[in-house]
Amino acid sequence: MEYRLLGRSGCAVSAYALGTMTFGSETDEATSFAQLDAFVERGGTLLDCADVYGAGAAETIVGRWLARRPADVVDRMVIVTKGRFPATPVLGAEGSSRRHLRRALDASLRRLGRDHVDMFMVHSWDPLTPLEETLAFLDDAVRSGLVVYPGLSNYLGWQVQKAVDVARARGLAAPVALQPSYSLLVREAEWEILPAAADSGLGLLCWSPLGGGWLTGKYRRDERPVGATRLGEDPSRGLEAYDRRAADPQTWDVLDVVDKVATDRGATPAQVSLAWVAQRPGVSSVLLGARTLEQLLENLAAATMILSDDEMERLTAVSAPRAAPWPYGEDGAEQRMRRLPGR
Repeated sequence: MEYRLLGRSGCAVSAYALGTMTFGSETDEATSFAQLDAFVERGGTLLDCADVYGAGAAETIVGRWLARRPADVVDRMVIVTKGRFPATPVLGAEGSSRRHLRRALDASLRRLGRDHVDMFMVHSWDPLTPLEETLAFLDDAVRSGLVVYPGLSNYLGWQVQKAVDVARARGLAAPVALQPSYSLLVREAEWEILPAAADSGLGLLCWSPLGGGWLTGKYRRDERPVGATRLGEDPSRGLEAYDRRAADPQTWDVLDVVDKVATDRGATPAQVSLAWVAQRPGVSSVLLGARTLEQLLENLAAATMILSDDEMERLTAVSAPRAAPWPYGEDGAEQRMRRLPGR
């Protein structure tokens, strides 16, 4: 496993991180423990959580795992969690206000069984809360020892730049990392988001590097998915909905090149796709999310893969970004939107 600095901080993290979104929902506790053990055995150190994963169940599972592991293992872990969205359906239990983020952080710490987390990320921009209020809370959390580093997730380019500028101008703890959606199928972040992060020295923790499963090679033209896969169970699921992606000819062009590179390398399409993200500029860590231990082990094999310049160029050329629903289209706008009931 390669290790990299987390942005301009001095914190070293594994180049591949374990995402816990499936824990407690699609992945039971025993399998989650097995994934965590396998990740550590292969040199992984960064664990990515959020209060909304499994409505808190993911953090609880991670907390139980940490409590049962030796101190030297626990000390190696870099624990990241996030707050902003409602973990429970209670009025007012969302947003990036000081009130909500404090409650979210306290609840996350209880579930994780920790007195602090290494990074607390604001899970998305909140148009209703003054940015100064959010940043002041993060600064207080750092100064009080509850948080080591602040971070941002799903911010647009101007939002990243404004957050960093305001924090630095006011002498507040500035974000050191950004968590964007980034893959061979979602590269629009390169237009403004990634340049803003690079300009401010933020490390990238890339989520959905397999495009919601599309870059694993399991989907085919004119063959709607069936069976025990994300889209097999729900073809209209989320940003990766089958009809939306399948209707774009570029999707299949990208998959063809990924498959060819994988075949030539004796690797899987998932490993090639992950290696491409890991070798992009500014990437501190690539988030791996898996429902099964077997999926995780296959993906972790990408940690030893280095794509050649020719392979990188071919993959980069065929996946050149165009306007798409995320992050500037309707789905991105929907995630950034927040309204009070009745408004």
